[in-house]
Amino acid sequence: MFANIALSRGVTAHRLSKNATFFMNEGTFAVPGCRNQTSERHKPLLLMLPWLGSRPHALAKYCDIYFNTGFDVLVFESEVQGFLWPRWGLEHGKTLLELLESERFVSRPLLVHAFSIGGYTFSQLLVHVSKDTDKYQAFTERITGQIYDSMVAGSLEHMAIGLGKTVFPKCEWLVKQTAMFYFDKFKSHTVDYFDISLDVFWNTPITAPVLMFYCNNDPLCDPQTLADLAGYWRGRGMDVTEKKWDNSIHAGHLKRHPEEYLSTLRIFLSSLGFTPLKAKL
Repeated sequence: MFANIALSRGVTAHRLSKNATFFMNEGTFAVPGCRNQTSERHKPLLLMLPWLGSRPHALAKYCDIYFNTGFDVLVFESEVQGFLWPRWGLEHGKTLLELLESERFVSRPLLVHAFSIGGYTFSQLLVHVSKDTDKYQAFTERITGQIYDSMVAGSLEHMAIGLGKTVFPKCEWLVKQTAMFYFDKFKSHTVDYFDISLDVFWNTPITAPVLMFYCNNDPLCDPQTLADLAGYWRGRGMDVTEKKWDNSIHAGHLKRHPEEYLSTLRIFLSSLGFTPLKAKL
């Protein structure tokens, strides 16, 4: 269904794997700093890492923003088993890294937009990058910007709550209690891996400008943790923009606050050298 929505707007969809769908935008495009239309292999690519349970119509609204700015879009979906058993999550992150390093994408400037647990998937990719930063220097330099939208952040309890709300909402309390027991029982296979991923994410080898969307009433996220993360990154010399609301929806800020969301995103994209092809995003 997502492919049909995209195709109706002049975009061709290519299913690359179970988790990856590539949307080729037929519109014009340009790389920041270049006056002339660039070649296909240097066309900017938006890596979209959706939230669990995301629906095609919801994702299409975000994709349209980037289609209208001249991007192709690669959607790479997360898997709950990769979160519950981080070793599988690391394999998932490795698969994504290999895809972005494949001939089709290796020369493309990259912009990352990760929602909710999508930030966790990206952190698993970063674990592999951090093990050999020299090898992946060209990859890190290709990333022009990072957008983190409703990241699941804070305590293990926040993670457990997020699991219940996004995967088994009818059994939310039971899932939370079960997940907390599971994390405690298999600490060396879960919590210890989470700690490694968190350390890599805080000390990320990617220092491109960051935009963070979050709110104070998100049960899946501790806003103070994200504020601390933003401050830590600024201390490392990174350019970080925060957009926070007192009241909003997890992975639904565009729906609740469309004008503010789009305005903030437009300003961020413009700061990176990307401008919309139409009057409005």
